[in-house]
Amino acid sequence: MSDQRAHSLAAPGATDPAAADGATDPAATESAATDPAATNPEATESAATADARPGGPRAAAGRGLDAPRTTDVPDPSTGPRRWPASFVDRLSDPLPMPGVRDIARLVRECAVRPPAHTLKDLPLLPVAPEPLPAAGPGTVSVTWAGHASWVVRIGGLTVLTDPVWSRRIPGTPRRVTPVGVPWRTLPPIDAVVISHNHYDHLDAPTVKRLPRTTPCYVPAGLGEWFRRRGFTRVAELDWWEGTWLRGVRFDFVPAHHWSRRSLTDTCRTLWGGWVLTDSAGHRVYFAGDTGYGAYFAEIARVHPGIDLALLPIGAYTPRWMLRPVHTDPEEAVQAYLDLGAAAMAPMHWATFLLSGEPPLEPLIRLRAAWRAAGLPRDALWDLPIGASRVLVA
Repeated sequence: MSDQRAHSLAAPGATDPAAADGATDPAATESAATDPAATNPEATESAATADARPGGPRAAAGRGLDAPRTTDVPDPSTGPRRWPASFVDRLSDPLPMPGVRDIARLVRECAVRPPAHTLKDLPLLPVAPEPLPAAGPGTVSVTWAGHASWVVRIGGLTVLTDPVWSRRIPGTPRRVTPVGVPWRTLPPIDAVVISHNHYDHLDAPTVKRLPRTTPCYVPAGLGEWFRRRGFTRVAELDWWEGTWLRGVRFDFVPAHHWSRRSLTDTCRTLWGGWVLTDSAGHRVYFAGDTGYGAYFAEIARVHPGIDLALLPIGAYTPRWMLRPVHTDPEEAVQAYLDLGAAAMAPMHWATFLLSGEPPLEPLIRLRAAWRAAGLPRDALWDLPIGASRVLVA
C-alpha cells in the first residue's frame, strides 16, 4: 500500500455487514445491520470546539510543531456513517493465512507452539500484582493487566485497552499467567479502546462485564458489534480521526495488521492503534497489534511528543508467516525509535502462547536490542504483569 493511500481517509462507501463472531459467541447469529451514527453526542464534540482545546491541533502548533493532520469525527446530527464492505485495501502485506503447504511446514517445524523443553520457564514469567496507583486529575499512569490489556489513567479518566480478563480465548490454550488486575479492584471505567476484532483483543465475556453506558472507541465497522450488545455510547473511527471525552483526545492511527472473527468477515472491520492526549499535552500511544512498517514514523509526524509507547513484542515466530502482522523485539525497538517516544512499555507477551518462540525469549531479546541501541535503561518500562508506572503524578 502506498504512503499516499495510508495518509488518506477512507471515503464513505457501502453499508458494512456486522462483524460475525465464532461459534462461542451467541451474537453470531444476529443479522447484519446498516451502520448507524459513529459517535454519541456525549462522547464527541465538534471540530471547532476540539481544535481550541489545550493539547489539540492549535496547541500542538503553538509548541512549534506541525499541526496534526487529523480529522474530528462528524457530528452525529449529520446522519449515519457508512463504511466500505471491506477494508482489504488497507492491508500493508498479503494476509498471513497459511495454505496447505504452509500448514505442512508449520507442522514439520513444530512452529505453532513453543518448544516443549522451554515450557519449564513459565514460572519465571514476570508477575507482580500491586494495587493501582492513586490517580488525581493530572495523573498519567499505566498498569499492565496482561497481553494487550492496560489500565491507563489520563486526564482524570480510567481507560481500558483491549480488555481481555478471560482465562481462555477461542482457539488458544488458557492464559499462562493470571490477570494482573482483578476485575473487582478496578475503579469505574470511563472509556474502552479496541484495536481490532481478533479474539485476543476483543473478548466478548469481558466486554459484557462493562456498564452499557461505557464509552467505547472502536475501529470503523466494529460499532455494530457493540451496539448489538446494548452499548449506547459507541464511536467508530477511521485512521487519522479523533474525538474527545472530558478533555482527553482519542485519535485512531494506522497499524500493519488485519481483522477477522469468523470465516466470512475477513477485513470487514478496520484495525489500528490509539493515541490518548490529555489537556496538558501528555501522550500515550497504544499500538494494539501490528507488524513493523512506515506507519510508526508517520504517527510520530502527526502526533509528535509521545511520552509513552505501548508496543507489542511477542507472537512473532515463525517470521516467514508472522512478520507482516507482529513485530519481534528488535523491530519493536526500531518502532520506538521511529515514534520518537520518551519511553516504551512492552506488551503482547507472557500471557497467551500464540506462536512458536520460547516464553521468556521476547523479554530477553528486547533487553538485548535495547542495550545494543544504546538506549537509556530507565526509558524501558518492562513491567511485570500487574505492575504500574506513573508518568505524571
